[in-house]
Amino acid sequence: MVDLFMGRVLVENNWDQDELNTEREITGILENRIVMLFFASAECERCQEFLPTLNDFFKRLKDPFYIEYPALLALIYISLDKSEEQQERTLKEMHKKCLFLAHEDPYRNELQAMFKVKDVPTVMVLRPDSSILSSNGVEEIRRYGTDSFRNWHESANIIERSFMLREEFEDLNLHSASDPVRRLKYTVEHDKRKKRWWKPWVKEKEGYEGQDEQQDGTWAKDKEGGRWPWGRRLK
Repeated sequence: MVDLFMGRVLVENNWDQDELNTEREITGILENRIVMLFFASAECERCQEFLPTLNDFFKRLKDPFYIEYPALLALIYISLDKSEEQQERTLKEMHKKCLFLAHEDPYRNELQAMFKVKDVPTVMVLRPDSSILSSNGVEEIRRYGTDSFRNWHESANIIERSFMLREEFEDLNLHSASDPVRRLKYTVEHDKRKKRWWKPWVKEKEGYEGQDEQQDGTWAKDKEGGRWPWGRRLK
């Protein structure tokens, strides 16, 4: 999926319409995700009728209000509008987390030809490797709702990272899905080592055999070397 849009400019449908044009940005938002390509136009009445259904479907899979971990899903609007004004009219009605290609980008027409889109609305559902999961996404979303995504997920090669902590899930520098588990293990081991430093007087367990505490709270000399340990313990 990343290769399909590598070298292209995707725009976020937010207030600032931020452009994603670097390899890191494109990879971070599309890698390991099922992607829906939504082909539509403002002049198409059926497209406008389907739009609220699509928005609700996407919101229930991406909004933390409905689901704890957002689904590994991306939505890209491929406008077949004749003017930029028409495209903007549709975008105002679409979910703010969707992406789109600028109206002047000819890649919109290339994608239409690549996936042989003749009628609108059309939702092409793609695996992470850009192969087609479903070319009938519109009907499936209408009929099955969010269960459609479960069916797609079972048919796609998706690395499930739902066990991660939220901050780890958003870290794009992870080398693998098991990184958070390994980091937790190393943190625990490191904490154990630090605790030993604070208890040098513990007998036998920490290697300080032969040091006895006197009744007045002071430490006796080492039985073998006659040396004092680190100091006196305060009463």
